[in-house]
Formats: sequence, C-alpha cells, structure tokens
Amino acid sequence: MAQSDVSVKKTLKLMGTRFEITVVAPNEDIGYININEAVAEIQRIEKLISSWDAESETSEINKNAGIRPVQVSQELFELIERALALSQVTDGAFDITYASLDKVWRFDGTMTTVPSESEIARSVAKIGYEKVILNSATQSVYLTEKGMRIGFGAIGKGYAADKAKTLLMSKEVKAGIINASGDLTTWGTKSNGENWMVGITNPLEKEKVFAWLPVIESSVATSGNYEKFISFGGEKYSHIIDPRTGYPTKGVSSVTIFAKKVELCDALATAVFVLGRDTGMHLINQLDGVEAVIVDSENKIHKTNGITFDKNR
Repeated sequence: MAQSDVSVKKTLKLMGTRFEITVVAPNEDIGYININEAVAEIQRIEKLISSWDAESETSEINKNAGIRPVQVSQELFELIERALALSQVTDGAFDITYASLDKVWRFDGTMTTVPSESEIARSVAKIGYEKVILNSATQSVYLTEKGMRIGFGAIGKGYAADKAKTLLMSKEVKAGIINASGDLTTWGTKSNGENWMVGITNPLEKEKVFAWLPVIESSVATSGNYEKFISFGGEKYSHIIDPRTGYPTKGVSSVTIFAKKVELCDALATAVFVLGRDTGMHLINQLDGVEAVIVDSENKIHKTNGITFDKNR
C-alpha cells in the first residue's frame, strides 16, 4: 500500500437498502470516480432483477407465469440457475419463488390472532422452486403456475455487491469494502495495511459486539430476527417465514455466514435461519469454504470449526 493512499467512503440508498462503499485510492477524486462506477453497476443489476420495476426481465417472467416461457439475458438466467441449485442444497429453505407468498402473518403490531392452518397452507400454495422451468437452449424461464412470482430479496443485494467488487477489482482498485446493510464483501486491506474487521453482535443488545472477525478477501452476511417478531401465548415468532410450511421460524436469533461470495452468504443466512440450528449447522459443515456463527433463541453461540473469536479487541 502506497503511503499516500486514502480511504474514501460514500453511503447511499440503492435497491431499497443502505449501501456503504469504501475504496482505497491514490486520492479522493479517484476514489469517488471508483465509487460512482460501483454505484452504476449496482443500479444496472437492480434494473435487471427488480420485481418493482415493471420493465425488468424479472417482472416479465412474473407477468407470464402460467402463460409462457420468457427469454432472458444470460446474466439473469445464470443467477436463477444458481438460486435453484441453492434451493436443492437447502431442501427448499431458500427459494426465490418465496415472492409468491400470500402474507398472512403481519409484524407491524396489527395481528390479534395466529392465522388458521388452512390460511397458512394457502399462503404457500404457489411457492416451489421445482415449478421454475429453465431451458438453456432457448435461455428462457417459465413459472408453471399462474400467480407465481420470483424475487431476489434474499440474494440480490449480495449479488450486486459481488458484481460491484468484481468491477472495481478489474479496474485495479487495490482495496475496498462494499456493505449492503450488513451483507458485505472485501478485498485488499485498509489504507493503513490492517485487515477489514466485522463485528458479530449480540441479538439481545445490538450495540454490543461479542466478537470481531477479520474478513480477508472474503464476504459475510447476517440474518437476524431481533428487528421484527411477534409474540402469541408466550411464543416468539420471527418475521422470517419457512417457504415450505408458511410458518415463522423459531429457535434462532441470528445467523452470520462467511464465504468467498456475498451472494452465497446472503442466501445461506436465510436458509440456515429456516433450517434451524442443528440442521443448519450440519449443512454448513458439508460446504467447502463456508463458515457460520449461529446465535440461538437462548442466546447461546454456535460456530463452525473455522471460526475463532478474537475477544481482545
């Protein structure tokens, strides 16, 4: 790292969430040029995958559910392909057709009773990754049932952060960190040569960090239910719904996943939350180059073997 390198940071709202982009550059002007290139890349991806944008390829797929296959760009086709592969690995705990969910649970304080079993069953009737038909010969995507939808809420931010990082690295930006509301990816080191660090927070006291971990040429994503939940009859229900059953997840307060790509971290953090502590841990232990820290609902910490806590910071 050259002595004169500076760290330049910008925070802005992209994809409906808070992105914080930091780069290490020879001077501030170059740093801001780099950041603007990253922003343009994230905006390009948003146009591709947004289900709010009526003109996006994703909206086109959703509009034609149960009607016809839609030809899409190679980039979107491959993203959907990876998402479906993750659905298989996680036994449907991660599922982009989750966007087909009818919301019967509300986490805004307006719910007075738990929905009935039949309401819950109906809410997930259109969900099912196996109902997404990909044709690589025509590069088309077909949702087999009317009313089905796909959405990239649990993978899109991560994908955008990965793509922005790849772009900046291709332009020889020597170091940086892209943080999409806690889903972050890094490369290189800080301008002072130190590693980028990420804090694992206590779900009961978000301001308290119980461990600092270095993120070296790597990515991390956290999923937590301490933000939104409801309680009925002494039971705490998380806002993260199991796409396979329609019921809120229980037993886990937060999941932090470390892997090379933040897209994978993003998807697995959601999946492990749904799978629960034991099944989730078992899954992560079978995946190469992936580590996890799970805080259960009793505030006990569980971690994979590759994680060592540095409590002295």
